[in-house]
Amino acid sequence: MPRTIWSGAISFGLVTVPIHVLSATEDHSVRFHQVHLEDMGRVRVRKYCELEDRAVSQDEIGKGYEVSKDTIIAVSDEELRDMPLPTAKAIELVAFIPAESVDPIRVGDGYYLQPDGQVAAKPYKLLRMALERSSKVAVAKFAWSGRERLGLLRVRDDVIVLHSMRWDDEIRSPAELAPEPVKLTDAEIAEAEHLIDRLSRDDLDGPEFVDGYTQAVEQMIDAKREHREPPKVPAEPQSTGKVVDLMAALQESVAKARTARGEDATVHDMPRKKAAKKQPTKKAVAKKTVKKSTARKAKSA
Repeated sequence: MPRTIWSGAISFGLVTVPIHVLSATEDHSVRFHQVHLEDMGRVRVRKYCELEDRAVSQDEIGKGYEVSKDTIIAVSDEELRDMPLPTAKAIELVAFIPAESVDPIRVGDGYYLQPDGQVAAKPYKLLRMALERSSKVAVAKFAWSGRERLGLLRVRDDVIVLHSMRWDDEIRSPAELAPEPVKLTDAEIAEAEHLIDRLSRDDLDGPEFVDGYTQAVEQMIDAKREHREPPKVPAEPQSTGKVVDLMAALQESVAKARTARGEDATVHDMPRKKAAKKQPTKKAVAKKTVKKSTARKAKSA
């Protein structure tokens, strides 16, 4: 069971839901220490006071805001905690919006909100069911770690989840990153859509959705510990440096996707539009008519 990160309440109008905040994710990354390569001794970062030129312990360290080079204002955790903000001790719900209207780039880490005791059970369930039935997410404001934050509340498996969100001014504009204008054919776009269809699925369950990098690092460490050769990386094909035929690359990708799903991997060319039959001109029609009428006259004579 993860430890409680923060305790407080959800403020939902006049309804208060006491909750504990717990991390909803785990980090399984392989951790490394910094070492002195000559003798494998640990290299540690020591905290020094630059005025006294000595190492200081954690209980001697606090926060300070630099007003100028020579002036620093000390700010304690208690002062930050006691600021006159309604969000300092509560997650205040301020709006409800459709989930699809939230740009995913704004959504950050996720936390489970656990009801704090029997007194919180009923209002917690009330909020959860109201969110589920409305098919919306709640936007909230809360204060953690010395700053006010924006959050998003949604429901996952009968538990309310809080996601931290970034403010508008924290999102950089991508305008300057847009590529130069290029032309695409309808056939290329249609083939790209075909590839999307082939790669579409209903969930993220499967062997391709695992952390391959962490597994490879663990295999390498095991091999070194057992004094054997670590697994070799398969050689990648060398790039020719030539301009890629976009349509050919798309068709090959569709074929590979079909093969991966056990389907027929034959690449079919895009159907071509049939050329319209040429209609005879008015003059040609007139000539044929004349010939027929002349032939009839000759027959009757």
